[in-house]
Amino acid sequence: MSALKKRIVDLIRQEGPISVERYMALALGDPQHGYYMTRDPLGASGDFTTSPEISQMFGELIGLWCADLWLRAGQPALSLVELGPGRGTLMSDVLRATKAVTGFHDALQVTLVEMSPVLSEIQKKTLIDAHPRIEWVPTIAALPQKPTIFLANEFFDALPIRQFQKRNQGWHECLIGADDGADEDVRTGRDRRRCS
Repeated sequence: MSALKKRIVDLIRQEGPISVERYMALALGDPQHGYYMTRDPLGASGDFTTSPEISQMFGELIGLWCADLWLRAGQPALSLVELGPGRGTLMSDVLRATKAVTGFHDALQVTLVEMSPVLSEIQKKTLIDAHPRIEWVPTIAALPQKPTIFLANEFFDALPIRQFQKRNQGWHECLIGADDGADEDVRTGRDRRRCS
């Protein structure tokens, strides 16, 4: 049994079944063992790839859309925020494509919302010369209060969620539990039936 699985099973045995949201948050973001906290999952040596890693045109088009939106909004001071920026490839392409738009980079504060120390280091190397004002924050709670454009490529795919299922008795939240001698069992509340 992996260290993270043991930690989750111990937690369930102490507190009872946990929400899918809490399970996902632990599996992805546990500081010592979480999926995104301990590795670079992207690319040929990783588990998946995303559009920005395949073609720079994806980020360039998004960048030009951002610049056009900024121009139509009257060229305000702007926060450009990327949620879950992976390796920083999308933001690099966005910033490269918009360098020629007069005043756009001067108006920008770039913020990357990233919980992974591994990916933050890769992003810093990718974006070292891309823009003079880039900051990293671990949550959206630290974002500046000004007009903002959010970018979030594949961010919502890994966002911890609460899951509910309608049964004859009404709505029940799907929970993750552990049965003695077995792997985790997904079930609703105190009901031992599985959510499907």
